Amino acid sequence: MSRSFEELVAEGAAAPTEGWDFSWFEGRATEERPPWGYARLAASRVGRARASLDLQTGGAEVYAEALRNAASLPERIAATEEWPPNLALARERLAPYGGEVRNAAGTDPLPFPDASFDLVLARHPYGVPWEEIARVLEPGGTFLAQLIGWGTNRKLYEFFLGPQGDAHEDAGHEAVIRQRAAEVGLAIRRLDEAVTKVEFFDVGAVVHFLRKVLWTVPGFTVDKYRPELARMHALIEANGSFVSYSRRFLVEATR
Repeated sequence: MSRSFEELVAEGAAAPTEGWDFSWFEGRATEERPPWGYARLAASRVGRARASLDLQTGGAEVYAEALRNAASLPERIAATEEWPPNLALARERLAPYGGEVRNAAGTDPLPFPDASFDLVLARHPYGVPWEEIARVLEPGGTFLAQLIGWGTNRKLYEFFLGPQGDAHEDAGHEAVIRQRAAEVGLAIRRLDEAVTKVEFFDVGAVVHFLRKVLWTVPGFTVDKYRPELARMHALIEANGSFVSYSRRFLVEATR
């Protein structure tokens, strides 16, 4: 017997949101992965680095995976994170590697001297501090990132917010990445794009996702969007799932 709307919504609203572990969604939502394998690439670069920095590391889940799989460890391992629950998780997860985690948000100045690192990593950062990345990279250093493309989950957020601007604006993101990199003296060595399918199988998963990836629908709460959630529940019950699409860019650049 299928669970009721209220049961599913309550379950999604109660699930903890700290960290970037998405195992809660198993059987309830799926997202295709880009073909390039970011974690594998990060491990390869980490294994050759002297000093590595991971920006907006969340709970350091992906960074720790790269460290575990690296051929050797950098002399210095550092990360930044803003949200206090994630800061605690990241510090705990990186402690076995002697890693340091500093409090820094979004595009704020990075709390490190110039040319401190030969590798800067970023997976799904909320804002890319291009100037700061170039500043803390030493000459010849590498920036490796998987960026969220404009228009990611447009079908999902427009379901709740209505039409949001011109979808054709999304096509310009690659050009902006190239421009911003060039402006700060980073030479792009690789820039790939992938469009991946995102599928939600119950409304509780939608609630949890919007609470966890909170910039998708800014200011989301169950009470505020209860009519839309009820409509989403009915749609999923009728069709089996709600389908959206994400865009990802792989960027590798050298200072």
